[in-house]
Amino acid sequence: MLTITNIHAMNLDNAIRGARNPLNSWAKMDSYYDEKGHFILGENDLSLAIRLRKAGSDHRKFLRQVFVTMDITAPMYWWKEYDTYKIGTVANSTSTMHKITSHPFEMSQFSCDHMDDETKKHMQAVIHYLEMLRQKFIETKDKQYWYDIIQFLPSSYHQMRTCTMTYENLINIYYARKDHKLAEWHTFCDYIRSLPYAKELIIAE
Repeated sequence: MLTITNIHAMNLDNAIRGARNPLNSWAKMDSYYDEKGHFILGENDLSLAIRLRKAGSDHRKFLRQVFVTMDITAPMYWWKEYDTYKIGTVANSTSTMHKITSHPFEMSQFSCDHMDDETKKHMQAVIHYLEMLRQKFIETKDKQYWYDIIQFLPSSYHQMRTCTMTYENLINIYYARKDHKLAEWHTFCDYIRSLPYAKELIIAE
């Protein structure tokens, strides 16, 4: 299971202005802000953006200046794959090391949506045992219980990270992961498709 909140796309206005620098074609700019404050690409600017996007990474440098920030909550097994994308991305995460014992363990903190009933029963037993360890740690402050939690914690445990990346990063992620076997990647790609001008500038089919 994967959820994304607080999605913001930024700096498209400055990026498209910079895309016109090589030919000094700023006079052709026709983008504007609508009454809600949303940046709208005009016909000329959108046409240029699409041509540069399809011309390849050397020509679409302006997409490295279009930023997206979002809060992603996902299981640790998904984050291990996401961490492949280190170049040009930044993330601040909630701390498993510091805060793992600060709240009770519950099923809602784990991705169990693809487990069958028998596996869920075993998972409930794991969570019950983790909660017992947590309570013992709180009572005794014995670091052994903390280590037991950290090393026993399933990879389905959720972590939230605030991530910042560029449209160029998202092009690479989308085409590498859109057909992945993990359902979480399909959810992530759905969010990518919902971004402003994603059809033209990220997917570009």
